[in-house]
Amino acid sequence: MSTYEDNNIFAKILRGEIPCDKVYEDDYALAFNDINPQAPVHILVIPKGSYISIDDFGVNAPAEEVAGFYKAVANIVAEKELAGDGFRTIANTGLNGGQEVPHFHVHILGGAALGPMISKAV
Repeated sequence: MSTYEDNNIFAKILRGEIPCDKVYEDDYALAFNDINPQAPVHILVIPKGSYISIDDFGVNAPAEEVAGFYKAVANIVAEKELAGDGFRTIANTGLNGGQEVPHFHVHILGGAALGPMISKAV
């Protein structure tokens, strides 16, 4: 696994160096609207700690931080009233998983029928 890069865009957002359209924040997570939404609701949720990927987060974050992060995801889903009609959460990991920013993050997508999860790999 790579070393965490402190100059990635999400690290800069967490430090307040780059603005975001914030929708939620607590001690464990920051959430904001995606600048290139792929659904009517497309929110990115990032932990406040320095983790590269979901596996890095799961192995290295303290249990309190893991629980706090996923409770933040649940709070956002409730606030946006997404649970009734359904929503999708995605955590892209690594090159083959399509991860573009090397800071663990979850995409929450909803507000419409989203179709198939992925197209078949070639």
